[in-house]
Order: sequence, then C-alpha cells, then structure tokens
Amino acid sequence: MLPDHTEGVPQQSKVDGQSTHRSSGPSFPQRQPLVWPDRPRPVGATGGEEPQRVRQDAESQRPSVLRRGSTARIRQLLQDDPAMVEVVRTSISRWKNRIFEARTLQVGLPDGSVDGREIVLHLGGAGVLAVQDGRMCLVRQYRAAIGRMTLEIPAGKLEPGEDPSECAARELQEETGLRAERLEFVASSLSAPGFSNEKTRVFRAWGLRRGDACPDEGEYVDVAWLPVADVMAAIHEGLIEDGKTIVAAYDALARP
Repeated sequence: MLPDHTEGVPQQSKVDGQSTHRSSGPSFPQRQPLVWPDRPRPVGATGGEEPQRVRQDAESQRPSVLRRGSTARIRQLLQDDPAMVEVVRTSISRWKNRIFEARTLQVGLPDGSVDGREIVLHLGGAGVLAVQDGRMCLVRQYRAAIGRMTLEIPAGKLEPGEDPSECAARELQEETGLRAERLEFVASSLSAPGFSNEKTRVFRAWGLRRGDACPDEGEYVDVAWLPVADVMAAIHEGLIEDGKTIVAAYDALARP
C-alpha cells in the first residue's frame, strides 16, 4: 500500500488465500530517482513495456556508495585460522521439517580434543526495504515464537534453489501489494551464527507501484508506513529488535 500521508496509521491487508508465487527476480541497474505514480501504469502505456526482471548474483551488485572503505584487513581477519578452525568429524540429523533441520556434530578442536555442537540448517530468506517521503513500509504481525506483535520489513523464506531477489519480489507483493521495477542488494544478515546458518538478504526497492496484497493462507498482517526517524527511535528503545529490519532502517537513514 502506498503511504497516504496519515502518519503511523496501519493499513489492513486482506488474506486472499494461497500465494501464487509467480514473481520473477528483479534486475539491478544503477540507482535512479524514485518515481512514485498515483496508480499502477498499465503495461504498454507511455514509457514502453514493463521492465523485464533478470536473475543476477545479488552480492555482486552492491551499490558503489557502500564501497568507499577498504575491506582488505577485514578479509584477512576472516580467513580460516588453523589455530581456531573446528573440523567436523560426524554430522547426524536429529529432526527435519519443511523449514529447518536440527543436527548434532562432533568437531575436532585445534588442540586435538573433540567436542559436540548442536546446529540448525535453514534455507534462508529475503527482505525488502521500501521507502517513500522519509517513511518505511513495515509489516505488523504476531510472532508466536516470542509471544508478541512485531514490526518488520516485508520478508519471507527461500524456496529450495530460489534466487533471493525472486523471493524478495514475491514477498513484497504478497504482503504489501507493492511491486518494484528493480531491487538493489543492501546486505546479508546472519540471524544466529552461533548455532544456525540462516541468512537473510536485504534488498532496497525502487520504482514501486500499487497492486493487490495476497498473504499466504493463515498469515494475518497489517501494513504501516512509519517515519524513518521513528523507526530508528524504536530500535534504540528496544521496541524493534528484528535483525533484517534494523539493517534496512540504517540503510534508509544513510540514504534517504
């Protein structure tokens, strides 16, 4: 839903049933000014056909504005260190469902001893930062795992073999009704690297247009457009704790 300039008022997204999962992955051209039409422009109207989305490696498309620092020392620090590396000797699956798998590992430590590790394998996900007139698009929903409401950027889990950009485009449309002409990779976030490999790729949406939301069956969400300054204040007060949303908010702050 596009902002109606009524600050902080959530907009109800109606649950329409099963997801169509037909969105394809956006391309990543150079950053262009954001155009915000009052309503979706029909395909074939002035300006040509709707831009075709092309699958690309998201991590290779980082905007140049984010590459000003040097990462040489950081790359050196992240190389495997024989004095610290743990070598997996055995890996046993303990439980698996459609979302994640729990495994127990036996690892060899640098001093020659052996220890156990419990890990969770996850396909990962993708989230989308959508900003207009200094406001972020957030999804309001109840999370049973923590027993309370949250505000998060639109996001969802990857399907097996799915390109993260395709996942991001799909989730943006399903949860908010918005469609993006292009997505720009911002960063990746590991949710809990101490025991899980779950990674969420965060994208920024450009060239947004209205459409109809269609959340998955059993998914109840509202859409709220909130000032970036208010989102940042909520993060620092501990009201918003979701990692991918914090990553997105800092990008919105750095690049209004």
